[in-house]
Amino acid sequence: MNVSESLTPPRRLRRTWPDAGWAAAFCAAYVVLDWASYIDAFHRLNITPWSPAAALGLLFLLRGGPGGVATMLAALVAGDLIVRDLRAPLWAILLLDSMLAAGYMAIAWVLKRQVGEEGMFVDRAGLVKWAAIVMSGSLANSALFVSGLIATDQLPVSGWSDATLRFWVGDGVGIFVTLPLLWWLQDGRRRQIFRTTVGCWESLGYVALVMVTLWFTFAFSAEGRFRYSFVLYLPLVWAASRQGLVGAIFCASLLQLGMLVAGWLWEGASMSVFELQMRALMLAIVGFLIGVAVDEQRRAAADLRHTLRLAAAGEMAAALAHELNQPLTALSAYGAASERILERDGGSEQLRDVIRRMRLEAGRAAEVVRRLRDFFRTGATQLERFPLRELMDAALRPFRDKADQHGIVLSVSGASAAELYADRLQLEVVLRNLLSNAFEAVADNPAGSRRVRVTTELREEGLLSIRVEDSGPGVASLVSDSLFEPFVSTKSSGLGLGLAISRSIVDAHGGSLAVETGAHGCFRLILPIETMKVSVHG
Repeated sequence: MNVSESLTPPRRLRRTWPDAGWAAAFCAAYVVLDWASYIDAFHRLNITPWSPAAALGLLFLLRGGPGGVATMLAALVAGDLIVRDLRAPLWAILLLDSMLAAGYMAIAWVLKRQVGEEGMFVDRAGLVKWAAIVMSGSLANSALFVSGLIATDQLPVSGWSDATLRFWVGDGVGIFVTLPLLWWLQDGRRRQIFRTTVGCWESLGYVALVMVTLWFTFAFSAEGRFRYSFVLYLPLVWAASRQGLVGAIFCASLLQLGMLVAGWLWEGASMSVFELQMRALMLAIVGFLIGVAVDEQRRAAADLRHTLRLAAAGEMAAALAHELNQPLTALSAYGAASERILERDGGSEQLRDVIRRMRLEAGRAAEVVRRLRDFFRTGATQLERFPLRELMDAALRPFRDKADQHGIVLSVSGASAAELYADRLQLEVVLRNLLSNAFEAVADNPAGSRRVRVTTELREEGLLSIRVEDSGPGVASLVSDSLFEPFVSTKSSGLGLGLAISRSIVDAHGGSLAVETGAHGCFRLILPIETMKVSVHG
């Protein structure tokens, strides 16, 4: 074994290093948040009126972070040893933190099963279910943790109810306000949506209003009645009504942090941090409900616009089909007449073959037009069983010669031994449209860098995946959401109907058609299949 091989870590260890780095980074971030929020602690314990570290830990468990509950336990122990000067034996710290880690893991497990990561902040039902699980889970976790404190002689029995309430509010408010913000910031696509939504001049307006209302509320609350706190709802309602749930989350986080800072600056206002956090919780609840209602209304309006545009596209496609049907029928008739003339007067075999192909293509075009017209008028499809290989051959046939003519490398790979029960002609239209778009995307590439690849894959869940990739510039993420809308096109000469019609056809077959954003173009078509025996050469 040479020196370089001896210095190379084992493959398993190389895979472990990134996970260990992420786990260490999480523990460090958790301790920093724990230290920053360690204010007004109850009996110098891990009971504070604001606990954003709990939100970070819950998100870590929801996302399946490296190490899972063991890493969460390590972060909790590190926080107790570094941030708090606990006069408790190590076994008691480990026991109490194990109880907390298990409680957070239970909350994450229930959230995954009952709501799912993608369903937490989508609609009112998901938001209410998420809030109920978080608050009830935090209450149960608080009761068990405080009971553990009493059992290990860290807290007197008389302080159980007060400690449980304070721990519940601290964890509940920390998770309720901070977790949505972290959830939006931890994913690249959500982070871009968040930045696009909040990064506008209007946001500066309600941020300034947050500062003004905080000053007005605390400066005139010297007697402790906090009677002007209602003005804090103004910037929150503004943000939620204009920017939906994203704006509400951003504004609620600003208000919570601002209330803590203002409470520290205006010490004369006899309002405890606990009371401030209760008001911050009420603000967040109102803001989130307004924001998610605004998002639902906008989605409903967008769905209605999409339906109307799709109906208009269907009417246009049906009208075009009607107008094209007669010329195509005439073309087929002229071809038949030409064949009869050749039979009577004679002619070359090459000319006879050209006319025969012309008639076949004219007949196929007429059938496509007729089937599309029927599809948009009545949603009708003519289902039949056919091999995947036949569909791919028919869709690729006109593009093979085109690839040779334009210097495009067209490659096809993957499984082909599958059987579909679908409308063959409609799916052929979809594949040809995707291939046509791919060929147009690479047309301006330098010679030698024009590549189009079609990959088919049979999935275990009984689905067929067809990917059409090209070496073109790709689709920007901001455009991908509207790319399948009728009359939306990235080409100056495009009508914006091809992808809209293709998705409608795929949806009617129980499949899906999506674009993958990246440096190059990639469309993914998913269809249900009936698998055949996969051949050795397939």
